[in-house]
Amino acid sequence: MIHVFNYRDKNYIYDVGSGSLHECDKATADFLAAKEEGKDVDISYITDGQIREILADAEGLKEQGLLFREETNARPVKSREIKALCIHICHDCNFRCRYCFADEGAYHAEREFMSPDTAKAAVDFLIANSGNRKVLEMDFFGGEPLMNLSVLKETVYYAKAEAAKVGKKFLFTTTTNALLLNDDVIRFFNEEMENVVLSLDGRKEVHDAIRKTVNGKGSFDYVIGNIKKFVSLRGDKSYYVRGTFTAKNLDFSKDVLFIADQGLDSISMEPVVTDIPDLEIREEHLPRIEEEYETLCDEYLKRWAEGKGFNFFHFNIDLEGGPCLSKRVSACGAGNEYFSVVPNGDLYPCHQFAGDKEFRMGSVREGITRPDIREKFANACLFTRKKCENCFAKYICSGGCNANNYHFCGDIDEPYPLTCAMMKKRIECAMHILAEKKILSAKKESGEGA
Repeated sequence: MIHVFNYRDKNYIYDVGSGSLHECDKATADFLAAKEEGKDVDISYITDGQIREILADAEGLKEQGLLFREETNARPVKSREIKALCIHICHDCNFRCRYCFADEGAYHAEREFMSPDTAKAAVDFLIANSGNRKVLEMDFFGGEPLMNLSVLKETVYYAKAEAAKVGKKFLFTTTTNALLLNDDVIRFFNEEMENVVLSLDGRKEVHDAIRKTVNGKGSFDYVIGNIKKFVSLRGDKSYYVRGTFTAKNLDFSKDVLFIADQGLDSISMEPVVTDIPDLEIREEHLPRIEEEYETLCDEYLKRWAEGKGFNFFHFNIDLEGGPCLSKRVSACGAGNEYFSVVPNGDLYPCHQFAGDKEFRMGSVREGITRPDIREKFANACLFTRKKCENCFAKYICSGGCNANNYHFCGDIDEPYPLTCAMMKKRIECAMHILAEKKILSAKKESGEGA
């Protein structure tokens, strides 16, 4: 299978089987799009001589294994060793964000904090069920995790000590709205957190329209200084400033660039997951969203060429040295290698299923009591998602998010069409970026771009 697409004045062929990306002229792109993909493309202008050249070039690439390569017969890599937990250290929040999937931190239940004993039981559960894994992961989530900072700290220190006893180590991550991000927290994060995710939706008017404090005020002015200070002290350790765009800011490229202009150069901007009428992303929004990704792509490359580049999560793909194909077809490890733990210790497949009693899988004290749910998630992979069979993005996307698929389509194996459409556009932009960076790098090395 191949995928032919154009970006501005560039034409590309992506070979799905080999993961190879080729730039070509318009005649080649149109001919292969019509003959190999069956697209309704006018190729009457292409001469017989051009066709012979196109076929000869294609055959040469095929012999090298770079075009029309047979697709992988790799099988999913599924382990029964648990590698990570998302610890809901606090089911409460000091914000009342309108689009919050977690019911403003309460997850449609009582607002509560995780106790030290439950947090330690979660650590014990992970270590006991991690098999031969040496590196374990723990993501502190909420609500707002910093509202239960003392237990968060205690859990980190306990996990490190217990892991050391059995020759393992932990990597920790925290997701925070940054309101309580003071000097003590910054110091602790920089010492202990492998990654920190900070919520900021972009421009003040965009952020404040959705992300309000419990007293109904916009939160931008409260958090922007904290985030900037944290990033200035973070050094070379990982962080992400994560935003969410809704139907109210379909010009989200401006928000990404605004965040970059604040000196925050590691950015993610996610489409909202909601059914709130004035916020939800709908099919009619897709053309505008695709335009925004192209606008962002152009500015991303411009800044990169000027030495002012930033990291945008959805433009990060690696066609050469990325995850092996067995991992790509395995899809998400939620509900099998990865679980969420809510404050009372109950286990769920991931944070987006938390609180849904249909998906309660047991607890950190009693273990997994619903092996049928685990089996469903363990078996889910690219090959159980039949609508992915003829999609060029399948080895990059792996069939999308289990939770989104379930909540919008009723089945974790049923890809959510809107997410698919946005994913495909982001991947095309990311491929164009890869190609352009190679060209720009070559020019710099030769002195042509100096």
